[in-house]
Amino acid sequence: MVPLLVVLLLALILFGAGFALKALWWIAVIVLVVWVLGFVVRPAGTGGRKGRWYRW
Repeated sequence: MVPLLVVLLLALILFGAGFALKALWWIAVIVLVVWVLGFVVRPAGTGGRKGRWYRW
């Protein structure tokens, strides 16, 4: 009985970790796309130059 519970617990942990990693990959891809789009569509700065799209 105990080995069965250990195997089920291990499967649950690995499934949870796999789902979390997949979600983190999707979040990373979305952030990368927004970051690249920020460079493409950044507003014009003073003097007609391309300005910075971020605040720092």
